[in-house]
Amino acid sequence: MSFREFKDQVKRSVERAVGKADFPIIDFEPFDPPRPEFGDLSINVAFIIASRLGLNAFEVADVIGNNLEVPSESLIADFEVRKPGYINFKARYPELAYRSIFEAVSKENYGSLNIGKGKRVCVEHTSVNPNKALHIGHLRNLVLGDSIYRILKFTRHDVHVLNYIDDSGLQIADIVVGFKFLGFPSKPPNGEKFDHYCGDHVYVRVNELYSIEPDLIVKQKEVLRAIEEGGSDIADFAKELTRRVVREQLKTCWRIEAYYDCLNFETNIIETKLWNRVFEDMKDKGVVQLVEDGKLAGCWAIKMEGEESEKVLKRSDGTLTYIAKDIPYASWKIGLVEDPFQYDVFIKQPNDKALWSTVSGKGRRDHPNFGNSDLAITVIDVRQSRLQKIISYILSLLGGEKFERNYVHLGYEVVSLSKGTADELGMMIEGRDFVHMSGRKGVYVNADDVLEALHKKAYEETKKRNLKEGEEWLHEIAEKVAVSALRFELIKQDLDRMIVFDLNESLNLEGETGPYVQYAHARASSILQKAGAIPRITLEGASLLNDVAELELVKLISKFDLYVEDALRNLSPKILARYAYQLATTFNVFYEKSPVLQEKDKKKREARLALV
Repeated sequence: MSFREFKDQVKRSVERAVGKADFPIIDFEPFDPPRPEFGDLSINVAFIIASRLGLNAFEVADVIGNNLEVPSESLIADFEVRKPGYINFKARYPELAYRSIFEAVSKENYGSLNIGKGKRVCVEHTSVNPNKALHIGHLRNLVLGDSIYRILKFTRHDVHVLNYIDDSGLQIADIVVGFKFLGFPSKPPNGEKFDHYCGDHVYVRVNELYSIEPDLIVKQKEVLRAIEEGGSDIADFAKELTRRVVREQLKTCWRIEAYYDCLNFETNIIETKLWNRVFEDMKDKGVVQLVEDGKLAGCWAIKMEGEESEKVLKRSDGTLTYIAKDIPYASWKIGLVEDPFQYDVFIKQPNDKALWSTVSGKGRRDHPNFGNSDLAITVIDVRQSRLQKIISYILSLLGGEKFERNYVHLGYEVVSLSKGTADELGMMIEGRDFVHMSGRKGVYVNADDVLEALHKKAYEETKKRNLKEGEEWLHEIAEKVAVSALRFELIKQDLDRMIVFDLNESLNLEGETGPYVQYAHARASSILQKAGAIPRITLEGASLLNDVAELELVKLISKFDLYVEDALRNLSPKILARYAYQLATTFNVFYEKSPVLQEKDKKKREARLALV
């Protein structure tokens, strides 16, 4: 936390100097200089002032420097005015090291911030159709959403994690057709997970048969209608089927250490008639219009600003489009409508947290308050960007610009598999470097299979390095490494960049990977374990930490909360993934260059132990 103090002190000192020099007050932020020899922070306020007043930037910086007063108790050690107009500041490292290490060791949740106190946020992620298992592409959504949740929680937001379950669409009708009319047994053969069985076999085979047996399409439409209307044996069977799939999907999510607060089933949204209320509101406010002529005659549609074509919400036959079903749900998330749902506990999760869900009929009164959030974050890939933009626009028309700002689409690019990984997992992709996923065509790799492959490889490597350890310990470590490798690989990339996932690269102990970060942590833990009791840091001890590697490590530790804030402001877990990698790299340099347990000077050894 101390680097924030240093940064604030630099800013306040410069602001006072600017005022004393009778220059106009300019908003500015200190920034990291490009090279270490330029100090720990730089400011460019002189360039901004010079540009406004038509002066020379270096001369302005010199005047500011002459008016700078540094309090003796501050973390500012020194400053320098450099051409062409920067002012560079150096930190007082003994004090910075002492405060940072003391807080990091003694303070619970070091680096956490109070930014979110009193703010309700809901994060919707995963939301995989309940007719199949999660594949590797879904995991990017899950890991991204779960990481955002953790950042929000760490910054004291009141967060609820939602998982939207589309249990009324065509994909559900497809597997119902398979079980009810094509004779697929309800129990998977060979003990296969039920979600794998439905997606890999039933769903794929039914879609193949549609082109061969056109009568099945009629059955599909009948089943879909029955599901949407509810109250029939078919609807009840579909509900039982989807809940069974969801339970299996959740096992995969829990393995990745992602948990939820509420499952929102689409059939329950339909049952509440929430669409009717929102639709009437849209008509009253002129958000939607009835198209009277042309190919869309009889449809209710919305006209987007700057677009020629209209977006249909309700077809002429009365059925709703895909986007129409999302509008009531989005309205509920941000409090445009009162909560119409009934809730009950769906299942108790491995972390002992109750997972609630919307239910038909009467629910429990003691449920948490869901919906009505100050901010709703929806994690969906970039292929949905236009639809999410339309939803956001509709919300602004219904409730004002505030509600548009409060609805955030966090988009990301898709995940593909490298050729090597596809080959290893039994997929043939001749002539291509990677393969995209397609659930309908059956071209995908289930997340469970990827996790198993990672676990197997991690187990083999762990066993090589730990020949005396037992099987239980080896598998426990292998699982942690596998999950770490996968999560890190899926959040370290820019959101607008496609990920080509490779099993071997993700497990590499060299380079920007989860296991590399874990290895640095293991090294540090080993030192502390061998040392036994860890001495408290003192200012005298901190003054002995003056090697380059030690100072770099101190600086990174002291800046942790700044990285947390940056990740929050940008909704970017990548920032923390890269921070973790940078911290691990810096620690490894320190490990190689600064002996800890072997250090003969007792005070220096104790200071280094505290740093570790």
